[in-house]
Amino acid sequence: MTLTVPTPISKKRRGDMTLAIQRVRSKWAKTMVLVKSSDLRQYVPLTKRYSRETLRSMLEEYGMVYVKPDSGTFGKGVIRVEKTSEPSQGYRFQIQKDPTFAPTFDGLCEGLRRYTGKKGYLIQKGVYLLKHQNRRFDLRVMVQKNLQNKWETTAIIGRVSAPRNVVTNYHSGGTIMTFEKVMAEHLSPSEISAYSSRLKKLGAAIGRQLSTAYPNLKELGADVAIDTKLHPWVLEVNTKPHPYIYKTLADKSIYRKVRKYSLAYGGMKAKRGS
Repeated sequence: MTLTVPTPISKKRRGDMTLAIQRVRSKWAKTMVLVKSSDLRQYVPLTKRYSRETLRSMLEEYGMVYVKPDSGTFGKGVIRVEKTSEPSQGYRFQIQKDPTFAPTFDGLCEGLRRYTGKKGYLIQKGVYLLKHQNRRFDLRVMVQKNLQNKWETTAIIGRVSAPRNVVTNYHSGGTIMTFEKVMAEHLSPSEISAYSSRLKKLGAAIGRQLSTAYPNLKELGADVAIDTKLHPWVLEVNTKPHPYIYKTLADKSIYRKVRKYSLAYGGMKAKRGS
C-alpha cells in the first residue's frame, strides 16, 4: 500500500530560523505506518476501514469494536458497538452516554449510517479498559523531540471517563489524573515505576517509527489503553497534542519540560518578557 505524506505543515519563525511542524490528520495513515514495525505491531489493535461486512466479521470475532472517524479530535464521533447477550436486544451502540439498541444487524447498520454517512470511518478491535473507581481510563503519553532532536517521552497522564461515557477525553468530560493514581488499584509502587519506564520506551519508539514516513513531526500524543491483562494498546496518535493539560498536575516540572521542548521546536510561543 502506498502512503501519501500529507502536505500541510505548520511553520513558525523565530529569529532567522524557520521551524516546521508536520501534522497528520488521518488515523488510518498513521496506523499503517505503525504496523509496519514488527516491534510495535503487537501494541496496535486490529484496525480496518469501515464497511458493513467488516463490521459484521469483527463483531463476530471480538464482540465489541469502536467505530471512529478517520479524521477527528477530542473523541468526537467515536462509537462503541457491541453484541449483547440478550437476543431481543441484539446489538448496542453508544456515542458518549446514551446507548441505543438494535435487534438486528440491519437495524444496527441503519442506526450507524446517520453518524458515518459518507465520511471516512474506521473499525477498531475493542479494548476492555482498566477502571479507576469503576470508571474507565486510558493514558495520554506525550512524546516530543528533545533538545538533541531525539524522541523523548516527557509526560504520562491518566484520563478517566465521565460516568457511563464512551470516551475519556478531557473535552468530553473526562478527568485528568496522575499515572500513579489511576494505576494504584492495579499495581504496586515499584510495578508502577517499571510500567512507566516501559511506556516511555514505547512512546519514543512510536515517534521514531512515525518519523520514517513523516520526518517533520516534532510532538505526539499517543492514546494508550491498558487492558485487564495489563497489556498496553496504542489506540491512536495525535500529531497536535494539547500541552496545557499538564498544567493541571501538581508536579509543575512536567509542564515546564513539555513547554521547554515545545518552545525549542516552535510548538508554543514564548510570552513577552519570558
